[in-house]
Amino acid sequence: MPKISKDVPLSGITLRRYEKPNLKDRELVRKLCLSVGLLQPGDSRDVVVDVFYTLLKQKKELNSEEIRQKVIDLRKQKNLPMLGVASSNVRRQLKRLRDMFLVEKVVNNYRIMENLSLNEIMEEKLEKFLIPSVVGRVKDYFKAVDEEFSK
Repeated sequence: MPKISKDVPLSGITLRRYEKPNLKDRELVRKLCLSVGLLQPGDSRDVVVDVFYTLLKQKKELNSEEIRQKVIDLRKQKNLPMLGVASSNVRRQLKRLRDMFLVEKVVNNYRIMENLSLNEIMEEKLEKFLIPSVVGRVKDYFKAVDEEFSK
């Protein structure tokens, strides 16, 4: 069997439907992260929630070390384990948020994309760009499989 080496997606998005939002603060951000696939159900490694929460709460540009320190402070305040707070992991979570167009890097600082509201980001970046692109490519695969197996 040949080795498959190119099964790395170009982009993607996971969408999950939960009950209507009735949460506050960090738990609301956590549910949003679950809704868009940044966090898996039952996952205890949830530092991405704190990274995103920090940027939402601060409403200003921060570098990765400032974000890391605020994440550590938040996790202490909320009595959460210090899992995933290494600098390298915080930068990896920032990259994941950037890949979803939720966060952008300006020089060496990070902020919410173009200082937009999350609703604007959803409408302008995800609904108009990312989702149609992913759905279009999945349709290409459906069509190719149909053609392959209708011979």
